[in-house]
Amino acid sequence: MERAENIQNVSSPERWLSVVAGSALAAYGLTRRSVAGLIIAGAGGALAWRGATGHCMFYEALGISTNGADGEGRQVSVPYGAGVPVEKSVTINAAPDDLYRFWRNFENLPRFMSHLKSVKVIDDKRSHWVAKGPAGKDVEWDAEIINELPNALIGWRSVDGSQIRNAGSVHFTPSTRGTEVKVVLRYDPPAGLIGAAIAKLFGKDPAHEVQEDLRQFKQLIETGASSATKTA
Repeated sequence: MERAENIQNVSSPERWLSVVAGSALAAYGLTRRSVAGLIIAGAGGALAWRGATGHCMFYEALGISTNGADGEGRQVSVPYGAGVPVEKSVTINAAPDDLYRFWRNFENLPRFMSHLKSVKVIDDKRSHWVAKGPAGKDVEWDAEIINELPNALIGWRSVDGSQIRNAGSVHFTPSTRGTEVKVVLRYDPPAGLIGAAIAKLFGKDPAHEVQEDLRQFKQLIETGASSATKTA
C-alpha cells in the first residue's frame, strides 16, 4: 500500500506556485537573521517542500485532492492556509458501514445538525444545502463529493459561487467501542476571520457546534432519537 506522504494530492499549477512562493519566503526569512526570520524561513521551506513533493498534509486531513487525473487538477473552495479549521470526533456504538450509509444520504443530516434546515440531493455527487444564517436569513450553497472511500471516508467541498466556502471530510474508523467518527472541516466565513471572531462572541462557535452535532448523531444512532431542537 502506498504511504500517504507519497501520494500526490496537489495539482501541477499549485505545486509550481508553492515552490516559487515558498522559496522566496525562505530566502527572505534567512536574510532577517532573527528568530522571526527563522520562523518565516521554516514556513517558506514547508511550502516549497509541499510543491516539490506534491503532497499537502492539510488536504490529506480533509480527504481532498486538487491533483485530477487529467493533470489539470481541481480548484478547492477553501485555499491552502485559509479559512477557519475545525476537527472533532466521537465514538459511536455502531458499525462503520451503517454510519457511512446513514451519513451518505445527506438528507439525513438535518436530523442531528441543528444549524441545517434542509439538504436536497441533486445527483450522486452534488447536493444543495440550506442553513440558518444571521439575522434570520437563510444561507445556501451547493456541495460536491470530491473523494470517497465506501464505509470509511466522504470528502466534499462547496462549489464556486457558494455563500459560505467550505471543504471537509468525515472519517469512519473502527475502534474497540464501535466506530470513531471524525469531522475535519475548514470554512471561510463571509467576513473572513473577523466574522468568525464576532460569531463566537454571540455563541456561534463552529467547533462547539460540530461537537454538539456529533453528540446528537451518536444519540440518534444509539437510541433512535435526537434532542436537537429546530427553530424556524
